[in-house]
Amino acid sequence: VSPSFEEMKDALDLKSKSGVHRLISALEERSFIRRLPNRARALEVLRVPDAMKAGAKPKLVASTPRAVLAPANDVLEIPLHGRIAAGLPIEAIEGQSMLSVPAALLGPGEHYALEVAGDSMVEAGILDGDYALVRRVDKARDGEIVVALVDDAEATLKYFRREGTMVRLDPANRAYDPQRYKPNQIRIQGKLAGLLRRY
Repeated sequence: VSPSFEEMKDALDLKSKSGVHRLISALEERSFIRRLPNRARALEVLRVPDAMKAGAKPKLVASTPRAVLAPANDVLEIPLHGRIAAGLPIEAIEGQSMLSVPAALLGPGEHYALEVAGDSMVEAGILDGDYALVRRVDKARDGEIVVALVDDAEATLKYFRREGTMVRLDPANRAYDPQRYKPNQIRIQGKLAGLLRRY
């Protein structure tokens, strides 16, 4: 039975579960483990490190690797980096606070959160005051919703598109016009992985 993220955090003497999430994602990317889809506390060990093959099996190997267990309510803490414009670009302020997020909303990789300011993405269901959960990447494909840093100064949340030799950042609100930039003016800071809303 896989331990919960909370149990792993305590066993490794870490301050938050985000470190555990990064370790699990790294093991998954290197094909040591596999997360069973749509379940928590359900990890399948695919292989063990070469150094352990001659020795005893690790304690975390389940006797029935494919057994699917009841999901747990694992919560991760990810950095909350301030507000980001869903209208005209505004500065995304680096902050030290953390946001608790259900682990099921996040896939593999490193994540952070930004509070949405503005209404230019309302037709994509992204409202002022929502929390955008962002997977940290530096490349994007056409049609993905990204956090784009403009001129190394201002960040905005928009659809990413290439248009000839230019980059176009499209809003999801007919009241706003697309923004066009030279590729060297734009740096992708991440792509939208999920959304949290408080009522």
